[in-house]
Amino acid sequence: MKKIIIVLSAFLAFTTAADAQKISDVAVTDLKVNKSGSMMNVDMNIDLSQLNVRNRRSLHLIPVLKNGQDSLELSPVGIYSRGRYISYLRRGESVFHDLGETVYKESKAPKTFEYSASVPYQPWMDGSEVVMNAKTCGCCQDLYGQETATLGGFEIPVFKPHMIYIQPEAEFAKTRELSGSAFIDFVVSRTEINPEYRNNAKELGSIIATIDSVKNDADIKVRHIFLKGYASPESPYKNNERLAKGRTESLKKYVQNLYSFTDDVIQTDFEPENWDGLRAYVEASDLEHKAEILEAIDSDLAPDAKEWKIKQTWPADYRILLDNCYPALRKTDYRIEYTIESFTDVDKIVEIFRTAPNKLSLNELYIASTAFESGSEEFAEVFSTAVRMYPKDPVANLNAANAAMERGDFKAARNYLRKAGESPEAIYAMGLYYMGVGEYAEAEKWLTDARKEGIIEANEMLSQCAKLKEYYTNNY
Repeated sequence: MKKIIIVLSAFLAFTTAADAQKISDVAVTDLKVNKSGSMMNVDMNIDLSQLNVRNRRSLHLIPVLKNGQDSLELSPVGIYSRGRYISYLRRGESVFHDLGETVYKESKAPKTFEYSASVPYQPWMDGSEVVMNAKTCGCCQDLYGQETATLGGFEIPVFKPHMIYIQPEAEFAKTRELSGSAFIDFVVSRTEINPEYRNNAKELGSIIATIDSVKNDADIKVRHIFLKGYASPESPYKNNERLAKGRTESLKKYVQNLYSFTDDVIQTDFEPENWDGLRAYVEASDLEHKAEILEAIDSDLAPDAKEWKIKQTWPADYRILLDNCYPALRKTDYRIEYTIESFTDVDKIVEIFRTAPNKLSLNELYIASTAFESGSEEFAEVFSTAVRMYPKDPVANLNAANAAMERGDFKAARNYLRKAGESPEAIYAMGLYYMGVGEYAEAEKWLTDARKEGIIEANEMLSQCAKLKEYYTNNY
């Protein structure tokens, strides 16, 4: 299932007024405002067919680019009655000659004409609007009336995409696990656990704390506890086998006594000698005979023969292993497998998200996102939490990338997209990413591929991408 969040875009480099704007019996249609290179262009059709200018008066149409406190008057158009036209001819100047006014005698004025003006672009013109001032003047340029109408405006293309969020599949059972290692000390050749012996209180405490973190939660049920004990190789293999097995069983009984778990809950295993751990230590070391010891470890010799060879052949290195490595090989790995209750109520899910988000599945986190406004800080937090909890999941990364792009964080989005997979939605998101960073040719490639994969939203985004590409190619 997919969720589509549509953000309306403002990708127009010009505003077109399809319906006529009326001012002083003059109709204005087909307004176009655009930037071309270093110039700002204003074009419109002006209909004078219904205009009737009283004798000895004149009507002056003055388009103005305006944005807040900034404004610029464009070349005016003056329609003069017979008497005012004669006065104009005698004086040799129009009322607004300083603005380069175009003058028409009313009786000879065209019914309609195309108005066009170009002025040097200034940054304040981004987001500006075109206002038409209509001034009626009499003799001696006395002002008899004035009207003002807003015709339209200019807006730089901006990136406001249509995001596609994917709803993850619901989990049949929310099975999770916690794991760790404990280094419990035993009396030599003994298998009984003494909680007070050496550092055992701390090591046993780590296991207990891990179990308590889930067992004491009403939303969680412990299913299995897995214990696996290891011994180090310095004693005969048979003795190590006895110790590894017996010490693991002692730990099982210790845990059972604390929690009354049944035998089927706690499962055990053992490794008589931790050769894998020894090999990892040697591999990472700078021992003098590192290569030879690794060869001995990897050989087909019996365990006791391997240990004897290392001890006798490289005694100095062996002493280092005995002191620094062997104690860490004597350990118990533990893993607690548990299930978490599933949640469906949105309010409950949001509450858990704010207090214990680790209890939520990807699907539940998605449901939590529906409680927040798209693009909001909390909305983005849901998806960043989801990808933090499920860092390798493609859907989590895709949704996090979309949320990041909505907030303008394309650096974070790119990192998420690297792990978002190759789904049609991920391909589409890559197209949006390249649009957002201004690589329009690359964006077109990805969006075209997304369209081929059935993403219908790619059609509009391709159209918007083309407008952005054209605008920035022509103007920068």
